[in-house]
Order: sequence, then C-alpha cells, then structure tokens
Amino acid sequence: MVWAGRLLWLLLAWVLSSAALAETRVALVVGNSAYRHVTALENPAKDATLIVETLRRLGFTLVGGGAQLDVDKARFDALVQQFGRDSAGADVGLFYYAGHGLQVRGTNYLVPVGANPTREADVDFQMLDIGLVLRQMESAGTRLNIVLLDACRNNPFGGRGLRSANGGLAQMQAPEGTLISYATQPGNVAQDGDDGHSPYTRALAEMISRPGIDIFQTFNRVGLAVMKSTGNAQQPWLSTSPIQGDFYFAGQAAGVTASSQQQVAAAPPTARPRA
Repeated sequence: MVWAGRLLWLLLAWVLSSAALAETRVALVVGNSAYRHVTALENPAKDATLIVETLRRLGFTLVGGGAQLDVDKARFDALVQQFGRDSAGADVGLFYYAGHGLQVRGTNYLVPVGANPTREADVDFQMLDIGLVLRQMESAGTRLNIVLLDACRNNPFGGRGLRSANGGLAQMQAPEGTLISYATQPGNVAQDGDDGHSPYTRALAEMISRPGIDIFQTFNRVGLAVMKSTGNAQQPWLSTSPIQGDFYFAGQAAGVTASSQQQVAAAPPTARPRA
C-alpha cells in the first residue's frame, strides 16, 4: 500500500511537471563563501548547492554543469558570458547569486572571492556589475528572465575608502520580460542564516518546488515565509516589467487535462502582465 501511494505521488509529480520540462530552461548559479580579504560567509556555497539541486529537478540546464562556488573575477566574467551564449534562444534564463553584494553610487555589484578594493575606482575592475548579467540575458533573446539575488548582506568594505558604498542593493529597473527578486528590501541587509541556509534561499527552494502556483504567487509566498522566519526583520522585494503569458516553476495544479497541458507547453513560458 505504501509503495502504491509513493508510485501515485511520483506519477502525479511527473504529470504536473511535464509541461515545464518541455521548455528550454538555462540557469547560472553562483555561491561565494570563501572570501580571502574580507569576512567569509558561512552559507552561500550551501545555498547555491541547494538551488542547483532544486533547479535540476525542475528541468533547468546548469551553466558549468552545477553550482559555481567561490569564483574570482575572471571566472565570474567568463561564466556570465557563457550564460549569455548558452541561453540564446531558450525559453527561460535564470541567474542566482548568493554572497556579498553592495551598491556604489546606485550601481549594484556582486563581489568575487578575491576582491580587495582600496578605493572606489577599483570597484569596476574587481567586482561584477549586475547590469552586465541583465544585458547578457537581454541579448540572448530569452522569453523570460529571472534574477535571484541573495546578496544583500552587509558592506564588507566599510572603512576602505569606499565612502559611497552601502550595504544592501539598490532597486534596479527590470528590462522587458524580466523579474528580479531581492532577498530583502532595497538598501536593507539580509541575514546569512544560522541553520545551514539563508532564510531567503531556504524559502525559495521550497516554494519553487510546489506545483500549481504561478511565478508571482511563488515569490509572494517566498516573501511571507521569510518574513515569518525572521520575525519581520527581513522582507524580500520584487522588481518586474510587464511580462506576457504564464510561468510555473513546477507545473500547473492537479486536474489539468492533457490538452490544456499541451497548450501551456506551446505558450510563451512567462508570467502574467504586472506593472
């Protein structure tokens, strides 16, 4: 009886995800923990590994074959370029980053593990401007772009001459067909977590695995889960442009007919319009 129930569950999961698997999904997942010149972070490498395991089950192809951990600037640049090439013509492109991040004069930067700026002018050469990721995604012609930033931790370079550098990230304008999810509100600092994963990534991995909820419902539930787990100290934030169509990470709800699943698979795999 137990085996029959397990078999039924597996069959249901396959049916729910069949439309999703028909899409071409490409993801670049980066987790930086082992910083050499500033405070190391406990969880980003673990967070990136968890997200990769989740995305694989959801039909994503991973740039580099898996989680890219503790990358330096040269490697980061190469990965972003490869992401743009691998995503060309795909239905969905997804970029996930966990690690240090900061804003300088309104521009958001992700911090490679070897970054060691001593003045503000060093930032452009030692860190990765998130705008470069967005431009690669835009040029790939992907129907839906998703950017997930668990990078809103404290500014690790305070007192090093980066006077205009702030902890947290600035809100960015989402290009057409793009959704940007921040671990916390613009300008605020997110928690790294004390149980093996950050509150944001733990909630993210759980919610994107649930069938039957669309992309906006998914991130609303991520936000509510993070607020609950942090006692309202951290509130995830969303920036999006109007997007055509519907998108489900893990397929539609139970009861969807085969014909309607085929219609979903043929439709642009994006989310409902929202300002």
